[in-house]
Formats: sequence, structure tokens, C-alpha cells
Amino acid sequence: SDENRGLEGSVMRYWLMKSEPSEFGIDDFAGAPEKKTSWFGVRNYLARNFMRDQMQLGDQAFFYHSSCEVPGIAGIVEICKLAHPDVTQFDPKSKYYDPKATPEKPRWFNVDVKLVKKTRLLPLSELREHKKLAGMQLLQRGNRLSITPVDPADWKFITGLL
Repeated sequence: SDENRGLEGSVMRYWLMKSEPSEFGIDDFAGAPEKKTSWFGVRNYLARNFMRDQMQLGDQAFFYHSSCEVPGIAGIVEICKLAHPDVTQFDPKSKYYDPKATPEKPRWFNVDVKLVKKTRLLPLSELREHKKLAGMQLLQRGNRLSITPVDPADWKFITGLL
């Protein structure tokens, strides 16, 4: 079916992207130019590689509020710009500064995302109640990754809860 095709005809992938609402929450899109933002500040190699090597234009992701009172899915975003060097790695004033990174040899990359829609907050506790989602990476013990792939069946099930 065409519903799983991305812009380039490749199979569309689904993701979960965590953000701390104190840093950038779903409501911050309202003030963002064209409701877009760079997904900067990722300093985990696996999460970086997902953005750099696997994310395609048109892929969709759950926007997940983490490290807050009620963590959970707060909306849906779409990848609108492929991976490019994260500018915060070059800024000595940024908490994401990396002295080993240079513009010639960047270490960290980010994609840009645009808001598709804000949803009701679907709390982590509610996600855990669904046995169908037991294999989801987000729900695995010790999962600290800020970006994880989402199985298409899990995506369909979760969007039905939103």
C-alpha cells in the first residue's frame, strides 16, 4: 500500500523521539518558525546514527515528553530535512559543545522535524498497560535512548489510542 511509502518511494519508517519539555516541548512548536525545529543536542552514537543513516524525508515520529512529571507521547512530527551537522557541537557556550568536533569533521548530526499534530498526552503508564506493546523499545528495562525505531504495527496501534 502507498500509505507506507516515503517521498522517495522508499518504505516509510516510524520513530519515537524524546525531548524534555523544559528544553523543548510540544507547545514550543507554536512559536517555532513554520512549526519546525532542528533535533539538536543528541549525544548518543546510536541515536545519532538513526538520524544520520536511517531517517528519510516523510518518516514520522512520536514526539515524546521525557524527564518530566508525566512522561508520554504528546504529538506526531515528520522528518522534513535530512541529517546535517548539529551546530551546537561547535558553540563553546552551548551545553552540547564538543571540543573534538570541527566543521570539517563534525561528530554530531541532527534532522529537522515539523509538527504534524499535537495529540492528547498518552502517558508511559498507559502504554505499559497494553500487552501488544510489550516488545516496544521504549518499554524495555534500561532503555535510555532518546531516539528509537517504532514497529509499524505498534505505530498503528498507538495512533489508534491517540
